[in-house]
Amino acid sequence: MKTELEPLNRLSVAPMMDWTDKHCRYFYRLMSNKALLFTEMITSKAIINGDKKRLLDYNHDEHPIALQLGGSDPKEMAICTKIAKEWGYDEVNINVGCPSKRVKSGSFGACLMQTPSIVADCVYSMKQISDITVSVKSRIGVDDMESYDELCEFISTVKDGGCKTFIIHARKAWLSGLSPKQNRSIPPLKYDWVYRAKKDFPDLSITINGGINTIEQAQEHLDNVDGAMLGRAVYSQPYMLSDVDNKIYQQSSPKYSREQVLLKYIDYIEKQNKIGVPIRSMTRHILGLYHGQRNAKKFRRLLSGASVEIKHIDEWLKFLEKEEIYG
Repeated sequence: MKTELEPLNRLSVAPMMDWTDKHCRYFYRLMSNKALLFTEMITSKAIINGDKKRLLDYNHDEHPIALQLGGSDPKEMAICTKIAKEWGYDEVNINVGCPSKRVKSGSFGACLMQTPSIVADCVYSMKQISDITVSVKSRIGVDDMESYDELCEFISTVKDGGCKTFIIHARKAWLSGLSPKQNRSIPPLKYDWVYRAKKDFPDLSITINGGINTIEQAQEHLDNVDGAMLGRAVYSQPYMLSDVDNKIYQQSSPKYSREQVLLKYIDYIEKQNKIGVPIRSMTRHILGLYHGQRNAKKFRRLLSGASVEIKHIDEWLKFLEKEEIYG
């Protein structure tokens, strides 16, 4: 029943606000060549009216990479899709899952599940202007929309707009009464709904998201759907990505050790710092690199402390060698 997908769809890292910036994505790419990476959500109005280089720039090594858009105006979304294509992105994703009040006030995010025709119109306009892949990331429902039939109606309507790729967070969203943080854990997960959606829409690419904490769990989901998306578990334990190419994509190439990843990222830090990027904005993404390893707390303390100047890099290396934290 599963769709034959291009490799970039099998395992992905979720778009995470304030986290998955270009430095974070470069770090992730050091551990997996194949996983699909997503930008933070960027609003359509920001792209059209703002500093495109600051918002859209990325490192070439980040491919495959998807741009996540927040918006609900078909014309604006089409313009942004054209820009994304010109910028070299591999995919454009519509955010129909974020439950925050700020997103709701902008008429995008999870509230769009209540108006699937608008999402379909956006998809249609986006696909008319470019051949880039357009995907939709949604929940299984929102507020009082809580039946499987309503989820199918949403998928069917958006499919009619031309969308063939869906990423479904297997929790509904509560827009009133729960914070965005609570929306990540309190509504119960219903993986079976996403599995059923794949069976009922076999011609669509369906990726499952929500509560997936290990590569092994992702592998189990891939027996029922086309793709699996990991989120905050990757941010806290990023080295799990080093198993992705081998376990998910059956690639036999050797993986980097934590030491090799760290040394390559230090080289990146030095180059970025020379053009004015603050070190702390890059080191914050690697705090979990030694999760579960001996002296991991010392590693986090080292990076969280005085590591704000380029001269401290030699101190990091001496400390790590002395503490035998490499592995």
